[in-house]
Amino acid sequence: MAVEYDPLDYDNIGKSVVRALLGKDPEALSQDLRFDGAGIYALYYTGDFPLYRPIARPPLQVPIYIGKAIYGGRRKGWVSALQSGVRQPLAKRLCEHAWSINQAENLALEDFLFKLLVVKQVWISLAERILIERFRPVWNAVIDGFGNHAPGSGRTSMRCPKWDTMHPGRPWAAELRQEYSRDQIAREIKEHLDNQRKVWEESPPWEL
Repeated sequence: MAVEYDPLDYDNIGKSVVRALLGKDPEALSQDLRFDGAGIYALYYTGDFPLYRPIARPPLQVPIYIGKAIYGGRRKGWVSALQSGVRQPLAKRLCEHAWSINQAENLALEDFLFKLLVVKQVWISLAERILIERFRPVWNAVIDGFGNHAPGSGRTSMRCPKWDTMHPGRPWAAELRQEYSRDQIAREIKEHLDNQRKVWEESPPWEL
């Protein structure tokens, strides 16, 4: 029995937002981005770090990381954010990512591009979830911690994120407890991308 298509179904609306993002032209990531709005974004890697070669080859269809940025204020949402002058959560988040990449000893900022879409707040989390489920980006699915901020003082007993173990350089992460080796994380990355390549060949996630 055929399933009735509902264009206003949350998942269908979310997919339309995803299509709009993937249709955008990529731009160079930098620490000096300035624009208003909240929304979703995808980071793409173009460099020669050996583990990421499967996703670094043209035409760059698979992002290395997917994220979102929303306006602050749980109860008043974007209204309170605009009234308080906090108009650039998406630009701010991308600049934070650029800083993290710049700090890494084995990554170069010029090797990263991004696509972004300014989205009404109600659809942001849904669109991010759909993107992550479809692409399972390596920095979302395997290496935790890329989007982390420095932990509070006195919390140096916390585990160092896998991202900082593989890409050391952020000053605050150097003080945290190492739990994983780079070799172990490298094996996880390779296994993940090998498995995902088979999935992408059978059902390309960029074709919605």
